[in-house]
Amino acid sequence: MKCLGLMSGTSMDGVDCAIVDVRPGRFTLRIALLAHRTRPYPPALREQILSLLRTGMVAEVSRLHVAVGEVFARVANQTIRQAKLSAGDVAVIGSHGQTVWHSPRRVSVPGAGSVRSSLQIGDPSVIAERTGITTVADFRARDLAAGGEGAPLTPYVHYHVFQSRKTSRLIVNLGGIANVTWLPRGGDLQDVVAFDVGPCNLLLDGLMAQATQGQQSIDRNGALASRGREQDVLVNELLKHAFFARRPPKSTGREEFGDRYIRRVRQVAARHGLSLEDTLASACAGIARTIRESGPWTVDEVIAGGGGVRNRGLLAVLKREFGPGRVMSMDQAGVNSKAAEAMAFAVLAHETVRGVPANLPWVTGAKSPVVLGTVTPGHKPFVLTK
Repeated sequence: MKCLGLMSGTSMDGVDCAIVDVRPGRFTLRIALLAHRTRPYPPALREQILSLLRTGMVAEVSRLHVAVGEVFARVANQTIRQAKLSAGDVAVIGSHGQTVWHSPRRVSVPGAGSVRSSLQIGDPSVIAERTGITTVADFRARDLAAGGEGAPLTPYVHYHVFQSRKTSRLIVNLGGIANVTWLPRGGDLQDVVAFDVGPCNLLLDGLMAQATQGQQSIDRNGALASRGREQDVLVNELLKHAFFARRPPKSTGREEFGDRYIRRVRQVAARHGLSLEDTLASACAGIARTIRESGPWTVDEVIAGGGGVRNRGLLAVLKREFGPGRVMSMDQAGVNSKAAEAMAFAVLAHETVRGVPANLPWVTGAKSPVVLGTVTPGHKPFVLTK
């Protein structure tokens, strides 16, 4: 079954699209990448989405829900053409959407009790209408309804892609938020351990943006961090946040590690006279330490994906934390790191239309396995072929 995945992460830098061929194997799914495309958000649209996080205006949520859906649909159609396929060749689209709010801890709502919530915009009806393809979206909602955190969901796919009978592996996503998936050698799906660790590119990009008044949004290739010297006083400050001491299941986002957290980090750096280079180097060191100290597991290999693999400063301290020869990129492990998360939601959509539960309750905290996502039919009724 050919499946298409769409993803935009916490960094909100654009839309990743991947088309994969998914085939059931003896013990795991066989997943082959057919095409991949990344399209940055138009700058004005990205700014509107970021502004939405600050204002929370209902009218803007409504408009941007549709606008992001249009962008996602456009990228999907472009990727299908790039792969020399037609819409009829793609069985299903899995769209993660763009997270604008993630609140997995219970909050009391008068008249309704306490609730967990997570909101992703990018209207699946628009995607299904523009592409003609059945679209699965709102993957997090069902796990939340079952008492889980709604995240992380990619560990299910990590197991099918990276599980080894001979090697214990830690899969590290260096995205806006860093998260880890531990796959013990020879383990089964129920042996997977996974959770969000804390901020990653969200912190590094935020430090750059605030320090340059928005003129630069990233430390390209980690050039500045590589020139800086980490300072323990700032590393220790980074690790004071209560999230790091919280026990899994746990997930997080901009709500905890957004502008306010980044401003506090910059204030501490300024109080100690740290340069931007030293601040970024210290942030990289803090991120790497939280990953290494995240669990008491035995690790033969660390496989890193996400935008952070292109940050030389971050990758260098991660290699130092785990020791020589243990850290590699997903690309070195045979998986396109830029496509990995979009691939994951293509696979999750594949499981949805097959009626297969793909949350891991022992990872998310849900009370039971559930089939994820809501299904919006395409122009033709979806028929599952055996």
